[in-house]
Amino acid sequence: MTGPLAPEILVPRLGDSLVEKGLLAQADLERALAYQKRMRDAEGKRILLGEALIQLGLIQRAKLDAAITEQIAQLQEALRQSNLFLEERVRERTAELQEALDKLTELNRLKNDFISNVSHELRTPLAHMVGYIDLLSAEALGSLNDEQRNALLVLEKSYHRLSSLIDNLLFLSFDTAESLPLDSGPVQLQQLFPQLMTQARAKPAAAQVAFSHELPADLPAIQADANKIEWAIGQLLDNATKFNQEGGKVHLSASLDGRRVQIAVADTGVGIPQERIAEIFEPFHQLDGSSTRKAGGAGIGLTLAWRIVEAHGSKLVVESLPGKGSRFSFSLPVVQVQSE
Repeated sequence: MTGPLAPEILVPRLGDSLVEKGLLAQADLERALAYQKRMRDAEGKRILLGEALIQLGLIQRAKLDAAITEQIAQLQEALRQSNLFLEERVRERTAELQEALDKLTELNRLKNDFISNVSHELRTPLAHMVGYIDLLSAEALGSLNDEQRNALLVLEKSYHRLSSLIDNLLFLSFDTAESLPLDSGPVQLQQLFPQLMTQARAKPAAAQVAFSHELPADLPAIQADANKIEWAIGQLLDNATKFNQEGGKVHLSASLDGRRVQIAVADTGVGIPQERIAEIFEPFHQLDGSSTRKAGGAGIGLTLAWRIVEAHGSKLVVESLPGKGSRFSFSLPVVQVQSE
């Protein structure tokens, strides 16, 4: 659609209009313009064209006033038409943007439905797999030799990895932190931290690093969804382990800060350049996207940890130096004691 012309372009200038109407000869217009210029250059006076025409006696005042009134009316009509055009264009553009937003919302809904449905469908064959894995491990289907036991261990690890990925996909189907449901209640970190350390040390990459944790014995309980917070901290520990170096360290800590408890996972790993920190929270994205990268994974663990922390009304803070390590931290409120 062609844009509107400026109203002043649609209406002839005063001098041209007077000539077109036969109220002024072209020679008289040029004489008045020259008079304007002479007054401005010689005496520093700026006079309007209409004044110049009157002073030179080239047109009657009544005819000039009528011509100016008509020109003002034309300008007002041109301005009205221009405003109508702009209003219509704004309505059209607003409708286009709303249509694009509706399509994006629908695509996002379809994506989440697809992820959720696929995740649920994958659980059925996984249930069969774990059932037979348990039977084989218990030698209910016959005795196993050492080679078969080693193969079964590989199969069991692959099952747990696939099960974890499906859980992650289910979390990812909640497209915003606000849509992630929480089952909030008191959580004792004194009980949670040892469990997390045991799980972290059991990971294949854990053999190359040393784990430690620290928290006050009298640390009050926090208000949180125990399962989701455990999962989020576990992802931070897993990330700190995978991107560490041989002989490196991973430290989990908690400390009281007023009415909130700060939880932190620090490592001595590869670190993250400051300008690339935002990238690590993008789903299905890893800073080293090459086929030869050392750390595996689908690239959604940190995305989901960030969403879980955000769903709790907190913020995941990242401090990192390349080659020195990283520290991920967030805070959660302590359980409010009801006064009697």
